[in-house]
Amino acid sequence: MIKIKYLGHSAFMIESSEGTILIDPFITGNPSATCEVRDLKPDGILVTHGHGDHIGDAINISKETGALIVAPFELATLVQKKGANSHPMHIGGGRKFPFGYVKLTQAFHGSGFDDEGSMVYTGQPCGFLIHVEGKWIYHAGDTALFGDMKLIGDRFPLDLALLPIGDNFTMGPEDAAYATKLLRPKVVIPMHYDTWEVIAQDPEAFSTMVDQAVTKVEIINPGEDYSLNF
Repeated sequence: MIKIKYLGHSAFMIESSEGTILIDPFITGNPSATCEVRDLKPDGILVTHGHGDHIGDAINISKETGALIVAPFELATLVQKKGANSHPMHIGGGRKFPFGYVKLTQAFHGSGFDDEGSMVYTGQPCGFLIHVEGKWIYHAGDTALFGDMKLIGDRFPLDLALLPIGDNFTMGPEDAAYATKLLRPKVVIPMHYDTWEVIAQDPEAFSTMVDQAVTKVEIINPGEDYSLNF
C-alpha cells in the first residue's frame, strides 16, 4: 500500500515499500504546515523549481539526513553547492532510484532561488511522474494548463494526479478541471491553494467541475493521508 501524506501547499510525502519520497518540502514559514522538519526522514526529495515555497527546507533536510535531492540540472547544481546531496535531471528524462522511478515533465512557470537577497535563475521548472509499487503518480508542480497533458494521460495510466488549483500563480480551478480531463487519472488531489489569500480557492467547487465518473476527487487537509490501495 502507498500512503500519500499532504504536508500543506504543494508538499507531499509518499511512503511505499520502495522508500519515502518528499516533494517540494516547504515546511518552515508555511502557514498550513502541520509537521516539524526534524521529523522528516526521506530517502529522496523531489523539487519542482527554485521558488522558496517549493524548495523550502530541501537543502537542510538533505544535509541532515543525506537524502538525495532530484531536481532540474541548474537547481540540482545550486543545492549541491549549498552542501546538499543531489542528482541532476531534466525535462523528459527518467531514472530508477532505490525509492522509485522518477521522470520529469514540463511545467509552465518560472524558477528562481533567493540567495541572500539575490535572485538566482535555476532553469526550467518541472513536474514529476513517479512509479512505485506498480502505481503512477503525477505531481504537476506549479504550472499552467498545457495541451501536452493529454500526452501524459495517453502514455501513462495515472493512478493519482496532484494538481494546483490556486490561480494567480498557477492553474485555477477551471483549468485544473480541464487538465484532469486531459490526464484521466483515477484520483486527483488538489493542491497549492489557501496557503495565502491570493490563492484562496474552494476545492469543493473544483470537485464539481470534474467528471467523477472518470476521476474521483479527493480533498485532503494538511496533515491528512490518502492511501492508494486499489
